[in-house]
Order: sequence, then structure tokens, then C-alpha cells
Amino acid sequence: MGALPKRKKSKSRAAQRLSHNALKPPALVECPQCHTMIMPHRACPTCGTYQGREVITIKAPKKAAG
Repeated sequence: MGALPKRKKSKSRAAQRLSHNALKPPALVECPQCHTMIMPHRACPTCGTYQGREVITIKAPKKAAG
């Protein structure tokens, strides 16, 4: 049999450990070309640019939200 805890962990201690598991909203930045909100360090799915150059060819441009 494996190692077992000597004492019971209190509810407070367990809750403190689990407090970091909460979901956080994704970080978003504005695309400098089309001004839509995108995740950082990714090509824009709306206009297909990354760092000022086109990296994805978009068949039909989507309308900008906002």
C-alpha cells in the first residue's frame, strides 16, 4: 500500500489549492489592419495578416465586428 496522509486536509486548505483553477477570459488585442479583436501572436482570421504582412489568403473578406 502506498503512502497515506497523517492528517485530514481541511476544507479551507483544499479550497485554497483549488482557487487557481478558475477560468479566465482570453486575452485579446486589436488587429492593426482591420481593427477586430484577435488573440495575440496569431494571424488575424478576418484579414489574414500577421505583423504587417499577409500570411493567409482569405477567399472572401469577413465584415469587421464593431
